Amino acid sequence: MALPDFFIIGAPKSGTTALHAALAPHPDLYLSSVKEPKFFLCDGPPPRTGGPGDAHSYREWIWQRDEYERLFDDAPPGTLRGESTPLYLADPNAHIRIRAAVPEARLIAILRDPVDRAYSNWAHLWADGLEPISDFLEACAEEPQRTADGWAPFWRYLEIGCYGSQLRHLTEQVPRDQIHLIRYKSLVDEPRETLDGICRFLGVRQGLVDHAPPMNVGGYVPPTLYTQTLQTLFRQGASIGSHFPPQLWRKASLPLQWLIQRTPQHRPELSEYDRASLLGYFEDDITLLEEMTDWDLTQWRTYREGGTYSVRRSWAPSRRFVS
Repeated sequence: MALPDFFIIGAPKSGTTALHAALAPHPDLYLSSVKEPKFFLCDGPPPRTGGPGDAHSYREWIWQRDEYERLFDDAPPGTLRGESTPLYLADPNAHIRIRAAVPEARLIAILRDPVDRAYSNWAHLWADGLEPISDFLEACAEEPQRTADGWAPFWRYLEIGCYGSQLRHLTEQVPRDQIHLIRYKSLVDEPRETLDGICRFLGVRQGLVDHAPPMNVGGYVPPTLYTQTLQTLFRQGASIGSHFPPQLWRKASLPLQWLIQRTPQHRPELSEYDRASLLGYFEDDITLLEEMTDWDLTQWRTYREGGTYSVRRSWAPSRRFVS
């Protein structure tokens, strides 16, 4: 039994599922069939309560070491073992646990424009029927209270996108040459070169994987009365279903979730006001990330090509909560 040799550690909604799928066929690599086992997110059993649907998710975390190590039992001799849990990057304690357990492990992070990432994160939970607030900025404003109430990490739309501070802590634990950073745009626009770069970093053969299939891409669910009624029923069902095995609840909830998502639309672009508001939140962290990576992240500070903002330093969206 053995632990992984490498990890895809972040960030959520930045192409980690596509990256996992792209690397899995490589003959020199073995990626766990369970994506996001979340083993290093906890030291002992995970919490039992949280936000909508969290009770099911927590029960699916693989937190016992023997069960975690069994994920890699079928790795062929000589292959590098890996797993993908994108929340590791945003969790300082996960950095410490990984370093202590696998000090030579190599870590891969794929980073996306933090505003786009946050919006995608919110849209994912909204389309799943779990997010109760139909206004993106208002949902972001609830983040401190949700965190205090013990909602799971995936609800932290803004905090997860603070890559600069996350990377600063990570490099205090792990040597910089054991960390490989890529940008989401590179994986989308230059998949062959990006995947070859990862293979060089891992020390395996190049040229054997050359594309990242679109994965985990969902449509937008409009906030109609019909949709919101179904979502309310779904969240109520999730609360009741938390007393049953998660696999049973997921199977039983599929028809209702299908009804919620049966007429998906293209996700509308953020308004200039919304994007400018969130850029004010991320501005200092984007600057820190540029200093740490030598990346030019000017594009992350724009709403449309050719247009930039004079970013506000405060962030206080109005609270127009949806009942």
